[in-house]
Amino acid sequence: MSRILLADHSPNAQRLGERILRDEGAEVVTVTDGDSLMLRLTDVEPDLIIAEVSLPKRDGYQICRYVRADPRFAATRVVLTAGALDEMDADRAKRMGADATLHKPFEASALLDTVRPLLEYARKVRASAVPVSRPDVDVERIRAAVTLALDAAMPAMINELTGKVIEALKD
Repeated sequence: MSRILLADHSPNAQRLGERILRDEGAEVVTVTDGDSLMLRLTDVEPDLIIAEVSLPKRDGYQICRYVRADPRFAATRVVLTAGALDEMDADRAKRMGADATLHKPFEASALLDTVRPLLEYARKVRASAVPVSRPDVDVERIRAAVTLALDAAMPAMINELTGKVIEALKD
């Protein structure tokens, strides 16, 4: 069963999207703002996120950028939505890594035509992923070593960057 995280501040859009997607056999979790979506990401582990571009707290563009930057969600597809009268910045959506965009109100066939191939892609990626188990690796020790290395290198990096900025400003 596909898992979809649907984020929309409109209860009507939520109900309509949820009904269409559940009738298709998907498990749908709905939230009303971007912060709630971010909190639910790890426990839902969605195959697909449908996020409104004008969500309160964190908008759909910010969510998309976050999901694309986090390797845990490499298989997760993202669809950005906007109301019929809301502006959708298609270029920004593409730059943030959105897989598709849709306008509301959701029309069942358009929604399903958009999400079906994305869900299929997510399913294939998840099925082909081989979990890497390394019991001999202590993640916290590695994190501590990286932190120490960065702390030691930071003063030199700051001095070098400061010098470059000062040189650039002289021109």
